[in-house]
Amino acid sequence: MKRIVVLGAGYAGMRMVKRLAAAKVDAQIVLVNKNPYHYQSTELHEVAAGTKEPADITFDVAQVFAKKKNVRVVIDEVTKVDQDAKKVELKNSDSLSYDYLVNALGFESETFGIKGARENGWPLIDVDTALAARKHLEDTLKRYKTSHDANDLRIVVCGAGFTSIEYLGELVYRLPDLAKEYGFPLDQVKIDCIEASPKILPMFNQNLADWGVKFLEGKGVTFHVSTPITEVKPDAVMSNDTAFPAGTIIWTTGVQGSHIIADSGYDQKRNRVVVEDDLRVKGQPDQFLVGDVSAVPNPDNGRLYPTTAQISIAQADCAADNLVALINGGTTKKFVFKSLGTVCSLGPKTGIASIDMMGHWNLKGWLAAVAKKMIADRSALELADIRTMLESD
Repeated sequence: MKRIVVLGAGYAGMRMVKRLAAAKVDAQIVLVNKNPYHYQSTELHEVAAGTKEPADITFDVAQVFAKKKNVRVVIDEVTKVDQDAKKVELKNSDSLSYDYLVNALGFESETFGIKGARENGWPLIDVDTALAARKHLEDTLKRYKTSHDANDLRIVVCGAGFTSIEYLGELVYRLPDLAKEYGFPLDQVKIDCIEASPKILPMFNQNLADWGVKFLEGKGVTFHVSTPITEVKPDAVMSNDTAFPAGTIIWTTGVQGSHIIADSGYDQKRNRVVVEDDLRVKGQPDQFLVGDVSAVPNPDNGRLYPTTAQISIAQADCAADNLVALINGGTTKKFVFKSLGTVCSLGPKTGIASIDMMGHWNLKGWLAAVAKKMIADRSALELADIRTMLESD
């Protein structure tokens, strides 16, 4: 019997195991994950802002596969992949040998080498960091009542990518309640979003992007585009000689793949590996890379697809089918991706969306928020089961 080892229980890893477990293949599947739970990474910003709790975006990994006799769940931290020996080294357990490996280890915060970013910025990359950022925000806002320090009411969000924008939407939604609870003047809160590129939300058409930006500006957010961050101090973000004072600095400028990729000797850039068209690693026909650690060129333009939950799930489906084909003596197929669209929430009750299903739909306001909720529920259903989806509401 072959052994398939899957690293990471994110969107790609969970989907991969579910599909493999349901396939007709003579293999044992071992899923390795650092935490006993899966978390919906696209909803971390809600935990960080305090509009959701960790229980709302997590579910138990072992419980999902409890009735799958061909699946074994190992809760441990991967330290290295020994590609020559075909084994995975773990922090607290014996190494795991494999016949086939699926590496779906996920992402880490990217600092781009900016001085002070790691020490002074609060990243949103997992449940623990989201909770830490939330605690710091609440403690700092609460402190104003006794400190009367204007900096305690100043928040800087570094970067204007999806996580940044969605965090800002949740933040401005919750601030009025926090002001009542902690007794600080809401009209003195200052929120700055600093972005190096010249545009906000470039993945949407101009009308939708402008609507989203104006919505957040109307709630007190000030955007600073074409403003590269050069240093992050404990109490300010610097762009050359310009300082943006802040008591809370949220670091959401971008992500990279897991450091295990570089540690394991893969040919990588930012801990992402450009994979073959069937999602295997060049020169390693027994390995698939999916999700945030993989880099997949778009055949239409040669550019790498962005790392999203949507593409991670599509990769997992293709890689699972290819792996089953290999074990059964068949041939692999090329990965083909067609985006179903993009949805960006601006708080629990509004957002913007560009959806390509049964035509093309541009949505804004509450309809986009409904679309976001439907996508989140569908994701939970596909990765776990209907009971998990209902329990997470």
